[in-house]
Amino acid sequence: MADTARATGRARRSPTAPPPSFVWTRRVVLTLLSLFAAAPIYVMLSSSLKPLRDVTGEFHWLPSGLTIRPYIDIWHTIPLAHYFVNSLIVAGCATLLSVAVAIFAAYAVSRYRFRGRRVFTVTVLSTQMFPGILFLLPLFLLFVNIGNTTGVALYGSRGGLILTYLTFSLPFSIWMLVGYFDSIPRGLDEAALIDGCGPAGALFRVVVPAAVPGIVAVAVYAFMTAWGEVLFASVMTNKTTRTLAVGLQGYATQTEVYWNQLMAASLVVSVPVVAGFLLLQRFLVAGLTAGSVK
Repeated sequence: MADTARATGRARRSPTAPPPSFVWTRRVVLTLLSLFAAAPIYVMLSSSLKPLRDVTGEFHWLPSGLTIRPYIDIWHTIPLAHYFVNSLIVAGCATLLSVAVAIFAAYAVSRYRFRGRRVFTVTVLSTQMFPGILFLLPLFLLFVNIGNTTGVALYGSRGGLILTYLTFSLPFSIWMLVGYFDSIPRGLDEAALIDGCGPAGALFRVVVPAAVPGIVAVAVYAFMTAWGEVLFASVMTNKTTRTLAVGLQGYATQTEVYWNQLMAASLVVSVPVVAGFLLLQRFLVAGLTAGSVK
């Protein structure tokens, strides 16, 4: 009976299963990494629930007193709601434009063979090799000169910032959707054309519904790029068009820094991004992985 039980245990154990020591080592390492990643979030959360005197004094892991006053004061210390609306408008418009342009460009590159196709693809990818700060001065001068020549105010406006973020997210969006469109069988396009659809009908009725995970991944990437950007937003905006990433600096004055309100505001502005990521995580992962395999 004992020999039979041992034989059964060996049969149930997979020949490729890792040894128990490796499993426990992996668990310990992952636990330590999780604690390391969660520690800043806990400090931010606990600091946002403390009075200012407790935050600026000696740090304690367990707060002596909790208060929600910082979450009330954040809306009065600076015009946080106005900055929130600016960020939503800028990030939302940049995302919609990036997705719309990337769909047409990626479909053309994926389905058609035209002169300069390879040059276009290489050029799109090469733009990701340069740091963004190199484009700050040229864009600033370009927007100012356009405003002086044509009267179209791009500098200091939401439209100028939307165009700036569009140039950031569009190259990677096109590259990602090209890989995803390549994974969709061309027979679907041909079947749609036989049924009477034109190229645009095949794109919107067949290809786009099949590429929803890839489109969602592009939309999440474009939105996150525009939502948390600081450098260009600090130069290309004014007091009226300032976004959240720059507006949070208002909690630091010449005499004092309201650390508890800053932590509370940081948590509040992170809620839309975190909630959207959790809701669209399934599509995001599918969009990032499915396009890599044809």
